[in-house]
Amino acid sequence: MPRNLLPLLLLFFHFNARAADVVVITHPTVPATFVTRNFARALFGMRVPQWPGDGGTTVFVLPDGHPLHASFAKTVLDVFPQQLRIAWDRQVFSGTGQAPIEVSSEEEMLTRVTETPGSVGYLSKDKLDAKKVRLLEIK
Repeated sequence: MPRNLLPLLLLFFHFNARAADVVVITHPTVPATFVTRNFARALFGMRVPQWPGDGGTTVFVLPDGHPLHASFAKTVLDVFPQQLRIAWDRQVFSGTGQAPIEVSSEEEMLTRVTETPGSVGYLSKDKLDAKKVRLLEIK
């Protein structure tokens, strides 16, 4: 194997391992157990006002500078975190939508998703409490 491919392979495996470390969670009342990556992008991009079928959505995210937010955007949604921020700002400043609700920590994320019907967020896999929230698979 050429030496110049080794750093690329290591980067590839690093991000794939990180993707497995981030999970998308919902309030237990959300009927969906999986969504497509495109739907997830629209959901976290604040372009989807409700879940398929019925029921409004509330989207929670970590701050832009949080490492888990960057990992989530890149590995789960396959976008750069800056792309999410641009989409949110465009909607807010044009008056056509709103930004998601920002929480300060993964602990607050878990609490807010647990307490808010219809909500969605993300956590590190090791912070998941399957008794409080439902796992949402991205296909």
